[in-house]
Amino acid sequence: MELCVALDLSTKEENLALTSKLKSENVWLKVGLRSFIRDGQALLEEIKTINPRFKIFLDLKIHDIPNTMADAAESMVGLGVDMFNVHASSGVKAMKMVMERVNTFANPPLVLAVTALTSFDNASFEAIYHAPIAKKALDFAQDAHLAGIHGVVCSVFESRAIKACTSESFLSLTPGIRPFGETRDDQERVADLAMAKAELSDFIVVGRPIYQSSDPLSVVRKIIETI
Repeated sequence: MELCVALDLSTKEENLALTSKLKSENVWLKVGLRSFIRDGQALLEEIKTINPRFKIFLDLKIHDIPNTMADAAESMVGLGVDMFNVHASSGVKAMKMVMERVNTFANPPLVLAVTALTSFDNASFEAIYHAPIAKKALDFAQDAHLAGIHGVVCSVFESRAIKACTSESFLSLTPGIRPFGETRDDQERVADLAMAKAELSDFIVVGRPIYQSSDPLSVVRKIIETI
């Protein structure tokens, strides 16, 4: 299991200050919509300047028509990121086109498909997708697996079942991790480290418990020691 730290702070300077504090650690850094729209490719380049060994997960959750998604995927490969994601609800055709484009490159990044956002509870998810999370997340995961995607973004609660219906090597990245029982904030389906480990998460995403701490490096080291 690997740790992915969310760079979700309100300015580029704050994100880079956090990155600098963690420069000694072997972690992934997640750059999401807010940070990327505001700071762009320059942020990615500055992260690598702080520590070239940092791996970057570009979390933009691409969802569009198939050709546009494939074009966007090609552009993300060009940014030199190590992992990015698309929405599984874009469909098998779109995901296949993404992978066909990505696989034309040497050493392509990992590509994950988002199943059900961890901000959903079951009622709000069913209102949109007309199926319970437990079923639809597995359907989305099977579509992603069929399309050649490397894994999924899901909650801890679906991770083990997704591997069972796809492959043990099919990756799961689980947001909504509150390592030591912190508050859930705007997330509905949260879990601690013990549950993430038990449910076979390959990557865990941790944000607020790290960047809201007065000593984020100590929190990161405690998480790494625990996992």
